[in-house]
Order: sequence, then C-alpha cells, then structure tokens
Amino acid sequence: MSNPNANPGKQMTEVEALLSGDRRALARAITVLESTRAADRRLAEKLLRCAMPHTGNSIRIAISGAPGVGKSTFIEAFGNRATEQGHRIAVLTVDPTSSFSGGSILGDKTRMHTLATNPHAFIRSSPSGQILGGVARRTGEAMLVCEAAGFDLIVVETVGVGQSEILAASMTDIFLLLLLPTAGDELQGIKRGIMELADVVVVNKADGDMKKSATAAAADIQHALALLKPPPKPNPKRAQWRTPVVLVSSIEKTGLDEVQQKINECRRWLETDGALQKRRRRQAKQWLWNETREQLLAELKQDNAVREALAAVVQQVSDGKLPASVAARDLIATFMRSAP
Repeated sequence: MSNPNANPGKQMTEVEALLSGDRRALARAITVLESTRAADRRLAEKLLRCAMPHTGNSIRIAISGAPGVGKSTFIEAFGNRATEQGHRIAVLTVDPTSSFSGGSILGDKTRMHTLATNPHAFIRSSPSGQILGGVARRTGEAMLVCEAAGFDLIVVETVGVGQSEILAASMTDIFLLLLLPTAGDELQGIKRGIMELADVVVVNKADGDMKKSATAAAADIQHALALLKPPPKPNPKRAQWRTPVVLVSSIEKTGLDEVQQKINECRRWLETDGALQKRRRRQAKQWLWNETREQLLAELKQDNAVREALAAVVQQVSDGKLPASVAARDLIATFMRSAP
C-alpha cells in the first residue's frame, strides 16, 4: 500500500482485504496511516474514506493506570476472555517515545504473547511521539480502520496515568482505570481529574496476600468516588451512572466477567436518550480541531517565507526583545502573505 499510483486495482484489493477482517491488511493500513510521507498520507485519506461507512459499531475503551499496575496482563486476560464470548478485540497500545533519541520499545506483543497469537485479536503498538495525551497522533484513525475490519471491541492502552490521559478519554466511549490494591492508602496521590473521568475502576492484582488489601482499597475508592461524583439533578429520562469498582486477578482470571458486564451496562446507559451518539459527535468535532491545528502547524513550519523569518524572530524572543505572542502573530502574518 506504499505506492498509491502503482496499481489502482491492487489498492481496492487491499481495501477489500481490510473489510474482510484480514489482520495483515489491517497492520499494513495502520502503517500507512502512521507514515509521514506525502504519498502515504494521500493513500491514507483514500483508505479512510473507504473505511468510514463501516465504522462506529464497536465499544471503544481507554484503559489507563500507573506503571506497574499490570495493564498488559489485565488486557491479555480480559481480551482472551472477550474472544471466548464471541468478541473480536483490537488492542492499540502506546509506548512512550524518548525525547532524546526519538525511539520507542514497542514491546506490547511480547508482554501479551497469548493474545497476540489469538486469531480473534489484533495488537498494534505505536510510539507516542511528542503527543502528551497518552495516545499516538494516529490512534483515532487506527480505531476507525479496526472497526472497518470488523473488530467490535477496541481497547486503547495509554502510556500511563495523569492529567494528560484526558485525551484518551476524549476519543473513547468508556474510560477504565486500573489501580493497585494499595490505592486505598494513596488516594491523595491520584489525580482528581482521572478519578472523575473513570467509568469503571478495576483494582487489579486482587489475589494471594493482596486480596484483603484489595477489598479494603475497593471500599475506600468507592467512598472517594461518591465524594468526587455527587449525584446530579434528577433526570427522569436518564438514570445516574455510578462508577463501579471491580476486584480482578489477571493471574487467577477472576473478576473478568464482571468487568465485561459493567462495560456492557455502561454502554447501554450511554445509549439511553442518544447520549453515546452525542458524545461521539462532540469527540469528532474536537478531533477535527485537533487535526486542523496539527496540520496548520506542519504547513507553517514548511513554509519558505516562515523559515526565512524564523531565525531572526527566535533570536528576538530569546533576547527578550519580542514577546512570544507577538512573534507568533508575526509568523502567522508572514505565512498568510506567502500563501498562494
């Protein structure tokens, strides 16, 4: 799929393979989406136009948690259980990119080896690049082609947990937060915004010597959620969703069915009164503006007139002779004047 002009018939074959659920075609499609080459971006646009009529039929889940909470182990156990129940699951993982070398490890397939070989599952690791929202820039597009390939359960595993994870929640239906059995003692250190975003909370590693601590932590977390999410004004058309806290052992495979049950209940709740479609329309609008901003910035950086003026402007800002806000406006004015 790297050459859009080589063989138009071949391109249609690739699209048909994608729509038939071929995992290799899906992997190639995401490679094209992530490419920065101009030819690949043109092909990506054609691919997305073909895929769009076949999207929107999945449950989109963001899974977040601090390093060491067991995200990969949980996703592998949850994913295998979901495929046993008839689901096809696509897992889009994001690995942090080094700000020094620009490289990423991309080792999620090795951490989820049984799910990686499951014929009803697909795993794709992508570098986060310079995106600070816990996802990669093309994660949203990757979700769409996964849906077009027939995957009805899309899981986005974020880099970690923090305020920046809000971006992951803004492109999914359900935000699932993983916590450790000791979280009850560490609620002060958990970002309030993340707790407020959570639709389902999972206390992982609830087994062995940690089971008692996990039970106590779940009670503390449930109490904290009640304080963070006070009941809104009564709505006769829409019941209040109260974030459940589920105990899970990814090793012993316990609690997984309850997690799936809570996800299904949350999905049904979101579908009440068209709330899910409203949420997705808001997300699409936000995605539009995010992408517009990124593309405009890329165009501005590549503009010859801006490049010529940039060194002098940067020097003035660095020397304290020109405010950054004024300098930015000058660069935009330069770009606008040079536009054909």
